[in-house]
Amino acid sequence: MKISECMTQDVRLVSPDDTIERAAQIMGSVDTGVLPVSDGDRLVGMITDRDIAIRGVAEGCGPSARVGDIMSREVKYCFDDAEADEVLVNMAEIQVRRMPVVDHDKRLVGIVSLADLDREEPARSGHALRHITEPGGTHNQSR
Repeated sequence: MKISECMTQDVRLVSPDDTIERAAQIMGSVDTGVLPVSDGDRLVGMITDRDIAIRGVAEGCGPSARVGDIMSREVKYCFDDAEADEVLVNMAEIQVRRMPVVDHDKRLVGIVSLADLDREEPARSGHALRHITEPGGTHNQSR
């Protein structure tokens, strides 16, 4: 199955100049923990609820801080014609739960989450989740 068949197409966006308060409000209204950040029609980053908490609030940023100051600039994405099982493997390897979906002009066309893929590929998504949640990396508390 192609990612375009299971991705969420109606994706809310923020700009680098939006405030983290606005980003958090949008996250709350659509019940998500991540938003793509766009500058015009270009995908320039991602902001997560974790970014807001760790890079924002914990570092002393107030609600008027800009999204562009705390967003993740390195965006991992997949193409809309990619096979779902390949994307699951990639998500497991890079340990992400959500991934923007772009067309071959690199324009955002959707976002795919483990939950989206689980509805279509339940056995494979469980395998991916085990790898995504493996302890390690810079945020490991077991050190």
